[in-house]
Parts: sequence; C-alpha cells; structure tokens
Amino acid sequence: MRTYANGDARSALNLLELTVASAPIVDGEHRIDADRVAQTIQRRALLYDKAGEEHYNLISALHKSMRNSDPDASVYWLARMVEAGEDPLYIARRLVRFASEDIGNADPQALVVSIAARDAVHFMGMPEGNTALAQAALYLATAPKSNAVYEAYSRAAEDAQKDVAEPVPLHLRNAPTKLMKDLDYGKGYQYAHNEADAIADMSCLPPALEGRRYYEPRERGFEKEIKRRLDGWEQIKKSRRT
Repeated sequence: MRTYANGDARSALNLLELTVASAPIVDGEHRIDADRVAQTIQRRALLYDKAGEEHYNLISALHKSMRNSDPDASVYWLARMVEAGEDPLYIARRLVRFASEDIGNADPQALVVSIAARDAVHFMGMPEGNTALAQAALYLATAPKSNAVYEAYSRAAEDAQKDVAEPVPLHLRNAPTKLMKDLDYGKGYQYAHNEADAIADMSCLPPALEGRRYYEPRERGFEKEIKRRLDGWEQIKKSRRT
C-alpha cells in the first residue's frame, strides 16, 4: 500500500478505503491482498500537484535531463508526468520549446519531431499519444545540443529594446511608387542571385549596428556545416572589398 501511495499517508488511507470497498466478502469479511490493491487502483497514486511546486519540479527535471543528453532519465520524468495526469499538450509545448532553445540548428529535425508529437497527441488523445511524447523526448535527449539560436535571439532582442529604433537602410526598402524611388528607396540594393555564389557584399543591418554578430553557430551537429558556410561567405565578401 505504501508503494501505491508513494509515501503519502492520506493517499494510503484513501487507497485502502477504495480497495476494501471493492473487495469481495468471504465469510462475512472483506478479503484484500496485494493483487487486489493492484487490480483496484490500476495505477500508482503519484506525488504530483499540477498547480503546485511538484509540477514545476518535474518539468524542470525533464528539461534538464534532455539537455544533459540522458534518454533514460528523460523518458522516466516524462512518464511520471504523463501517468500523473499532466496535460499532454503542456508537455508537448515544452518539448517544442526545448527543440529550439537547446538544440536549434544543431539538428533542425528536432523541431519537426516535436511538432509532430504535438500533432499526434492532439489527433489521438491519450493514452495513445504517450508514445509520441516519449519518442520526441528520446529524440531530443539524443540530439546534438546547441543554444546558439536562443542566444542569438536574446542578443538581438536586447539591442532591439535598448537602442533607438534605427530606420531601415534605404537600399533595403521597397520602392513601389515614383516618390519612393525619388527618395532613393531601394537605391544601391544588390540582388544576391545576380552575384557570384549568390552573395552580395552589402550590409543588411542599420549603420549603428554594422558588424554586429548575433548568431554564433557551434561546432556540433548541423551547426558545424552552417558555421563552415558563414565563414566561407565572409571570406568571399572580404575578397571583394580588396
């Protein structure tokens, strides 16, 4: 009984009452044993308060386990939440967030898998959706990790909030009217597809932010290839300036 109540005395008394009430009467007495408890309860009464601290403790444990690339711990904490009756779409939302925050472009497929899990849960409901959540959590736990997307957005958001809103450079503006053209909207724009390697030596940031780097891809997963591309394009631009 203690195992099913997860160490909670009140839960143990409630489970005992339910078990006794459903037990058969033999010789004028209710007869219960471990098998009867298992049959009556069907699942463990997990220590879990969806509106309290344990709710946040468990989702934190899941998030940190996936971040640390521990698939066994990840699926355990996921199961704890699912079996306790947590809203499966809440879990799915957290998986989607993790895919962008902690994996990002190190494995772009992580976001696809997470969205697919969310759609599967929404389509099938529970309990059928539990394996979709488990599949996504295990994929995320075993994917290469990078928080470069998260950091890039944080740095860009900081500049967007603290600095005076810089006007869009004229060469990046569309000029659908003659007046706009007369005001030099679009003047100096270089169409990348007309350039060698589809790279134009043209700044796309406001002058005050010239040279600012927000995205710093890691040497892990697919971001290693992205870094190679960015470094190569930078060399092409430098060669055209000389």
